[in-house]
Amino acid sequence: MLKLRIITALVLLAIFLPAFFADSPEPLAWLTLVLIAAGAWEWGRLMGLGMARSLGLGLVCVMLCLGSWKLFELPLHATPNVWACAGALWVLVGAWMLRGGLAAWSSVHIAIKLIGGTLALWLCWLAIFQAKRVGINYMLSVFVLVWIADIAAYFAGRALGRRKLAPSLSPSKSWEGVWGGTCAVWILALAWVWADQMALFDSPSIYSLLYAHGWVYFLVSITFLTAMSVVGDLVESMVKRTAGVKDSSQLLPGHGGVLDRVDALLPTLPLAMMLSQSLV
Repeated sequence: MLKLRIITALVLLAIFLPAFFADSPEPLAWLTLVLIAAGAWEWGRLMGLGMARSLGLGLVCVMLCLGSWKLFELPLHATPNVWACAGALWVLVGAWMLRGGLAAWSSVHIAIKLIGGTLALWLCWLAIFQAKRVGINYMLSVFVLVWIADIAAYFAGRALGRRKLAPSLSPSKSWEGVWGGTCAVWILALAWVWADQMALFDSPSIYSLLYAHGWVYFLVSITFLTAMSVVGDLVESMVKRTAGVKDSSQLLPGHGGVLDRVDALLPTLPLAMMLSQSLV
């Protein structure tokens, strides 16, 4: 299994790295559009739709992204209402889902679930598109925040985990893991701010933008983004539990599905846009 995971990761890196560092955002936008379409297909399957309707949901998501392409070629500060609404929805809906648990999610009408999942994937794609337009350093800083939070939480949880975070949703997660991940992100953020000051990158990182507003804003914002990455992970775990599956699909050998890889990014990217929109 580990060998398969590594091979899949290397193939994805070979495909995405050139687009990631390309001068134009279009190559990355097209590649991520494929992933977002796959994620929408997985969402349809998790909601109990058949193959044809799930493919149709993927097509709807693609058309939504393409239809908004020109709008999100605008500068980040020109679309403040979009990210403010997206951030508020993620906070409110995420809190409601985690508080209500499996019973609350099961009571939601399937049409609302389908619309909500499609909108979340669409907003994630738009956030990637705009983050790339801000700059490689900025976009990379948001992605690495999620990756470091997840990796550090895993190792901290393994070493120190005692109190379960959400045993009915994700038995392996612990409060110690969450705080371990948060501390790792704090260290990462401070190191990145220093690196931004020492080097001439193409754009400021999200950490430098937040740091410019003072220590309190910096620490609270970093903690908030880290916490919301955990919320994204738990929300997807809840959806999979309700559907009775371990992975969202087997599209990525050794890794599960697309949603399994992007769940923490779904809330974090739009919220990063929300916090950054008046600063870029």
